[in-house]
Amino acid sequence: MRFLLPILAATSLLAQTAHPAPKVQEGPLRAHLAFLADDLLEGRGTGQRGAELTVRYLETQLQSLGLRPGNGASYRQPVSLLGLKALPGRSTLSFLGGGACATPTFGSEIVFGSGVAQAEQTFDAPVVFAGFGIDAPEWRWDDYKGLDLRGKVLLMLVNEPAPTAEEPGLFDGANLSAYGRWTKKFEMAAQHGALGVLLVHTPASATYGWTVVRPSWEAERFSLAQGPRGTGLQGWVTEEVAKALAKQGGQDLDALRAQAQRRDFRPLALDLRLQGTLRSEVRTVAQFNVAGVVPGTDPVLKEELVVYSAHWDHLGKGPGLAVDTHAPAVPGHEADTIYNGAIDNASGCAALLAMAQAARHAPAKRSQMFLFVCAEEQGLLGSRAYAEAPLWPLAKTAADLNLDSLNFVAPTRDIGLPFRERSTLGEVAEAVARASNLTVAPTHPDTGGGYFRSDHYSFVQAGVPALSVGGGRDFLGADPAALKAKASAYGKRYHQVTDEYDPAWDLRGMVQQAQFTFDLGQAVANAPTRPTFKTVK
Repeated sequence: MRFLLPILAATSLLAQTAHPAPKVQEGPLRAHLAFLADDLLEGRGTGQRGAELTVRYLETQLQSLGLRPGNGASYRQPVSLLGLKALPGRSTLSFLGGGACATPTFGSEIVFGSGVAQAEQTFDAPVVFAGFGIDAPEWRWDDYKGLDLRGKVLLMLVNEPAPTAEEPGLFDGANLSAYGRWTKKFEMAAQHGALGVLLVHTPASATYGWTVVRPSWEAERFSLAQGPRGTGLQGWVTEEVAKALAKQGGQDLDALRAQAQRRDFRPLALDLRLQGTLRSEVRTVAQFNVAGVVPGTDPVLKEELVVYSAHWDHLGKGPGLAVDTHAPAVPGHEADTIYNGAIDNASGCAALLAMAQAARHAPAKRSQMFLFVCAEEQGLLGSRAYAEAPLWPLAKTAADLNLDSLNFVAPTRDIGLPFRERSTLGEVAEAVARASNLTVAPTHPDTGGGYFRSDHYSFVQAGVPALSVGGGRDFLGADPAALKAKASAYGKRYHQVTDEYDPAWDLRGMVQQAQFTFDLGQAVANAPTRPTFKTVK
């Protein structure tokens, strides 16, 4: 009976919904998607002209739909960001040691930038191999060992130590834990006083290629203006460069990697110094989250909130930024330098606008907020800023449902609910799936750390149950294998200029995903009780 209680409770939540949720319409969704992914918005880059155009469009749409401004009289929530852009043409970083001087080429072999608001920095620092750069007391793991690393540049592995037969659950087993995220490594190195960090890239450890790393670091990078100070130097090197540097410093990279898998690993100084000057453009820029609210109908529950979120930013545009994979001479797909971000994440924003239109005509007992956050591509900055200064008390926020990179292929028999086991929100989602005649897509090991890479995580960290609702993979159509291959092929367009809107797309799957998310939000918004976190072992 104990096993059945969560299922019965979730089913009762659906029964509390006063009316069936209205339908999300494809017409508005497609129109929003086409506009948000258009060249006119220049890739919606943080701090760029396209960002302001995007924010203006979103707030205008919310106003036209009749949603209440989410921030007093304004639909905007200001987010102050620190912008840092490396100037590789005016910077030189060389590695001296072993009687040689190596100067990797920016872009193809190394990418770097500053983590502090300083236009010019000069380096003459020893290089230390720091393993995975992890200090995790709960796992009895410390790659720093209390050593003084001030003034040193750390060469560091991406990801985390592999599970062993004795410890199959080490660092969450096959799933990447927060300690494996490269952003966490930068933060931890700064806490330990390091001068700089260079991460060793491999496609397997990063779970994406160098063509994904490079564009982000060739462009301007951002952090919260009031956030913690980073290291003076941050960046990545290719595996080939890392091997050469290790050899130049008297070591073998493969041997170092093997040592880093052990708890008794200690940082190892290489016979290598980094020398040079890093010059950067530094500025502070105001960006905006955009929020509109559909007030609740219940005199008591209307004080509580369900949030639907999606990030509006992508990588923008700029000379030398693009890795163009367009097929040559394809009409309408000429070479360009605009990262349109049609799937990532014009699709999520378009879905939220279409859902807001539906919600306006069928308010729920709890209030509902449609939240478009900025600077996700810069490290979830907009959602982090919201969590630190929420427009609605977090103590009265029932859940966040996030949409990022929706299904553009075809309708499916299933729906993706990754990490649903972490709160009772997952049980409600499963009940909504059954009511929608959808199965829940099988879960796979989260080797890429997806749980920590989307805006729902900012809400989780702030104590609000949250899900990023994924698309299904069991496609409906005459040739499901071809449809699955089409979906998989998007990986080559991820964070490339070829992530562009195609009018021929079958958006029934996108509408299906948006409808499910809205139905789930309505179930939560009309339920007598709120979702709660569960203990996950």
